[in-house]
Amino acid sequence: MIVFTNVSKRYPNGTQALKNVQFHLKKGEMAFVTGHSGAGKTTLLRLIALIERNTGGQILVGGQNLSRLAAHRIPYLRRKIGFTYQDHRLLFDRTVFDNVALPLIVSNFKPQDIRRRVRAALDKVGLLNKEKSYPITLSSGQQQRVGIARAVVNKPPILLADEPTGNLDPGLAKEIMNLYQEFNQVGVTVLVASHALGLIKAMGHRTLILQEGKLIGDIYPRS
Repeated sequence: MIVFTNVSKRYPNGTQALKNVQFHLKKGEMAFVTGHSGAGKTTLLRLIALIERNTGGQILVGGQNLSRLAAHRIPYLRRKIGFTYQDHRLLFDRTVFDNVALPLIVSNFKPQDIRRRVRAALDKVGLLNKEKSYPITLSSGQQQRVGIARAVVNKPPILLADEPTGNLDPGLAKEIMNLYQEFNQVGVTVLVASHALGLIKAMGHRTLILQEGKLIGDIYPRS
């Protein structure tokens, strides 16, 4: 599903964010990528979603070579990828319903399909009763759940998460991680960037370890 072959990323200022990273994430697999701040975790996720392009090596996503993907095809790739962020990136002048509906509106879904999908996504994250609320009235954990609902409302086969529990207390963090695990259990390929080592270990999934842009560890849980 996601294949990195000797992938590197150098920014215009000379910063080498990733250096010859190589791994293969199978369809329906869940994994974590961890490492110190600045290790390259966010860059790795952004390359998968083509928010940025790699400067070396090859990335395949669902069999597509991203280096050869024309700019006008990028929106179609992103429809297959749900992306959640630590800072939620919600629109605070829109209701919860409207925030979650955005990807469907962009993809020209019919109004009745939008209503059905948005409510199903909100129900999945436990926020169906908040559809008319505004994000500013929600807790940080609830805002993160809205972000997850928005990421999965399109039913993408891939779900990426960048430090989704960074601002949450341990109890809420575990609940959010369990949500990602539930999506994985129905076949979604999930890759989560996180520095919460204790929580990652408790989840019992494959862990990729980055250090200064290099992949120094690829640990599988003991069966």
